[in-house]
Amino acid sequence: MKLADADLLTAIITPFNDNNEIDFATLEKLTNSLINQGSNGFVVGGTTGETPELSHDEKIALYTKFSQIVNGRVPVIAGTGSNNTKETIAFTNEVAKIDGIDYALVVVPPYNKPNQRGMVAHFTTVADNVNLPIIIYNIPGRTGSKMSQETICELSQHKNIAGVKQCASLEEMEYVIDHKASDFCVFSGEDAQALTARVLGANGVISVASHSYAPQMRSMYDHLYKGDYQTVAKLQRWLTPKMAALFMFPSPSPVKALLNAQGFKVGGCRLPIMTLNDDEKSQLATALDLPVDALNGDLPLDLGEM
Repeated sequence: MKLADADLLTAIITPFNDNNEIDFATLEKLTNSLINQGSNGFVVGGTTGETPELSHDEKIALYTKFSQIVNGRVPVIAGTGSNNTKETIAFTNEVAKIDGIDYALVVVPPYNKPNQRGMVAHFTTVADNVNLPIIIYNIPGRTGSKMSQETICELSQHKNIAGVKQCASLEEMEYVIDHKASDFCVFSGEDAQALTARVLGANGVISVASHSYAPQMRSMYDHLYKGDYQTVAKLQRWLTPKMAALFMFPSPSPVKALLNAQGFKVGGCRLPIMTLNDDEKSQLATALDLPVDALNGDLPLDLGEM
């Protein structure tokens, strides 16, 4: 499958075992489940994957094993970006040697806050010197710098820049869709925009909520393609508060708590992200419209249907 044909990509978590090491067996179980439920692409080693808390060697091991698990069934995008242009190039080219990694996710440089000219120079230099097509990751809430819609469209003309994961307003997305290069892919990085972005002409969403709600999100898109707008609207209204709840504490702690309750045993988070305590799990359960102790049980939680 080509990236342009994917609409529901999961920004997959990194599971940890009791020794705080990457749990590859759980990763395989979760990945296969997500593909079976309708996810047709992945970002591995993104924000939700706790990339800042992984060492260089852990990232290489994670990307290598993950590409083997996926085995070409859907596109795989691996996080390689940093606020150091030279190191981003070097790491991206190292990741490019891994069979099965299709694209590199390169974030707008955090912390050093480049202006738009600096962003163009950074991404152009990276794209000119790496052996993977890159996806721009525009997430100003985490980086402290926002890439403008005009800058995205300028960069979309580069032959080695394949798309953007965009966390910004729908109005800005409309502009990008109207002014980008024709073969440039646009994905929302905001779960709540999944439906509207697709209607506006974006390729789809790179999602956190799909870890647990992939069947409903897949159904929402499939009913959209059939023109069943009443069902589509009902699904979106049902999903919206759940999508919001999964960000009520620092991500990915909420989605990991939910996955653990579903029986996936993904473990906790690495510092400085805290694993949810019992009180926070109760708050999350209430926000997800589940029994207050639903995330503290010993039996796998069945989220049921809409």
